[in-house]
Amino acid sequence: MKKVILTTLTILTLLVSCQSDNQYEERNRDPKNPTQVSAEFLFNSATKSLFDQMTSTNVNENVFRMLGQHWTETTYVDEANYDFNGRNITQNHWSEIYRNVLLDLATAKANTDADAALSAATKKTKNAQIEILAVYTWAQMVETYGNIPYSQALNAGQFVLPVYDDAATIYGDLLKRLTATIPNLTDNGFGSADKIYGGDAMKWKKLGNSLLLRMGLRVADVPTLTAQSTAAIKAAVSGGVFTSNEDNAALMYSSASPNTNPVWVDLVQSGRSDFVVANTLVDKMNELSDPRRTAYFDENLGAGVFKGGPYGDNNSFSAYTHVSSRIIDPANPASLMDYSEVCFYLADAAERSISGTPATAASFYNNGITASFDYWGATDVAAYLANPKVNYATAAGDWKVKIGTQLWLAMYNRGYEAWTAWRTYDFPGFKLPAVSELPVPTRYTYPINEQNLNKANYTAAAAAIGGDKQTTKVFWDK
Repeated sequence: MKKVILTTLTILTLLVSCQSDNQYEERNRDPKNPTQVSAEFLFNSATKSLFDQMTSTNVNENVFRMLGQHWTETTYVDEANYDFNGRNITQNHWSEIYRNVLLDLATAKANTDADAALSAATKKTKNAQIEILAVYTWAQMVETYGNIPYSQALNAGQFVLPVYDDAATIYGDLLKRLTATIPNLTDNGFGSADKIYGGDAMKWKKLGNSLLLRMGLRVADVPTLTAQSTAAIKAAVSGGVFTSNEDNAALMYSSASPNTNPVWVDLVQSGRSDFVVANTLVDKMNELSDPRRTAYFDENLGAGVFKGGPYGDNNSFSAYTHVSSRIIDPANPASLMDYSEVCFYLADAAERSISGTPATAASFYNNGITASFDYWGATDVAAYLANPKVNYATAAGDWKVKIGTQLWLAMYNRGYEAWTAWRTYDFPGFKLPAVSELPVPTRYTYPINEQNLNKANYTAAAAAIGGDKQTTKVFWDK
């Protein structure tokens, strides 16, 4: 309770101080350290923070690759055994996203709105670019935690202790926001300051529509959102989604610090040998004779030899397959969304007869696999597609298992989407970690700080979702 009182008093004191003595404000501004940051800088900063956070493999920040069971650990195995709190993982993710992504995007929008020099078209386009990234980020937070602060978030002046909004209600609002903003993309917006598409409005529209497709399918089985889901999927497809890997929402990293890929920072620059490829992934790819293995993995055990470390076990780094040199290249680009992913969603939509028919699902499925092969430079895709264990007509399981399995394989190096593919499509094969034997988490638990400082709202949120547990399912996970 003392922490809550102290936090509240500190914030209120700062607010009062900021509102007093306006006559001295100009005198007290340091021209070398400006307080008014440009929208371009904030947009760029938020973009990099988002990509870095979703790409990093630092176990203090991001354990999605292990939740997706693509990688596992060597010396320190707490995270692969689903200990979220030993390193404050959920707190760090929460803080990074709210503070360095969502707040920067909100401030960028406010500064854009206040810029009288901008044309109406440029202002709308900049705000649409901001909005698409914001919707992506909010959706990821809902998909990760469930109910979260939304309507009262990012406004500490008015809401020191924000309430948690219902996850399904947030998601419905995000679908409305995304649908409304896509038509506003009419000029180059942030232009060269846009490090994703360089201000290309058509590519931003494809990203907006592709995200709309993904989000619509996420909630396709939620009765209260079925109509909105169907409308979103149809609008996305008719509006134009990704059509090649050239459309991927990617950030190009540099070979020189400080703009290197965070995986290189975490593993190479830091001199770490903390991860090997998990047997969950390697065993499946060996079973399918998947040609992407030489692109995904190093052949440190010999040419054509791939052996995954038992998931969650204390693995010897030298005894198991390592990640490929491409993964630890400092300039390796990172993606928030790609063409392969979109193809699998189109296959899903076809199976539901929302966009296309079940008869066309196989083509989208094949396109998704082909797009992944093309991205990774793998060959022999025709032979892979003809493999009875891969071919859409003969692969094991129902259509969800088929699509989900290949989506999961294609999402290598994108741990969040690999984990979410498993949560969405319920395909078999994930393992219990060797040490803890805990079930695979279906969400992040809420941060410890929220439990301590925002206790009443935290308690209400935990009760509303069925308990603040790692195995509580988010609302769309049926």
